[in-house]
Amino acid sequence: MKVILLLAMVAFAAATPAIKEQWTSFKSRHGKSYNSIEEEHLRMNIFSHHLKMIEEHNAKFEAGLVTYSMRMNHLGDMLPEEVTQLGFNKTEEMRRVPSFTFLPPANVEIPESIDWTQTGAVTPVKNQGHCGSCWAFSSVSLETGALEGQLFRKTGKRVSLSEQQLVDCSRSYKNGGCRGGLMDNSFNYLKDVEGLQSESSYPYEGIDNRCRYNKDKVVPGTQVKAYTDIQSMDDDALQAAVATVGPVSIAVSAGNNGFMFYEGGVFDGETCGDLDHGILLVGYGSEDGEDYWLVKNSWGPRWGENGYMKLTRAKKNACGISTAASYPIL
Repeated sequence: MKVILLLAMVAFAAATPAIKEQWTSFKSRHGKSYNSIEEEHLRMNIFSHHLKMIEEHNAKFEAGLVTYSMRMNHLGDMLPEEVTQLGFNKTEEMRRVPSFTFLPPANVEIPESIDWTQTGAVTPVKNQGHCGSCWAFSSVSLETGALEGQLFRKTGKRVSLSEQQLVDCSRSYKNGGCRGGLMDNSFNYLKDVEGLQSESSYPYEGIDNRCRYNKDKVVPGTQVKAYTDIQSMDDDALQAAVATVGPVSIAVSAGNNGFMFYEGGVFDGETCGDLDHGILLVGYGSEDGEDYWLVKNSWGPRWGENGYMKLTRAKKNACGISTAASYPIL
């Protein structure tokens, strides 16, 4: 560690005025502060590395050699393993025996494209912050979750539901709060309680806290009767599910530079590895001849295309998108 800090200090001293100016602007824009000058030197070194990588990648994009562009964002001073070390809990058993397995509907024509954000079924993009609660956002948020989408389809009402309730109250269901969890585990929790409170009555805090669930404040219709898992690594079944059912909770590989700094275009998934992040699949379509999945993240609207990504459909199970997909039945 001392060697790393020493190298970071040397890199800081050698940084050009332009890099230091961009670093100062980055800290101000994203409200960054550090516990020591040594840590700041380390973070600026990481930022400088990412800045160079983004510039080199975007030169390839301008030349038509890659299908997506990158942009510096609030993750610029972090390593990929720091971004995804908390969240989708890949150390737990990934899939339990589901309540149901999705069966693609017979005699139903699947549309060439669908976008649930255009129907009112998806709430605004949120930011999970430093809490590893992506699994909770994917489970319940209409912005990133299947449960709110199902509630909208059932009642026609768009209600932002409480991720914090899941963070605080589902630990006995093998979820770990800010230390990570699984979407299916949260569905199991919601089978045993009256449902979820609204975001306004149980707001997101981004920290582990005691459970303050109040059944008298539950949003009607949010109790989960069962949940459905989609056949693993079956892209056709996943497409049929999002087309006919609505937004679907998924897990992907996000611990890579391409995903972290995605700006726009169709992400090719070349740098993807293991599943480490829970997000929401809200549709699919095509852009400039490139087929894509439309996914909603929980890293705030400054990431990607206002919080969304177009992920290639040209590759089977790109970034693991169809490995662990599920949705609740209300």
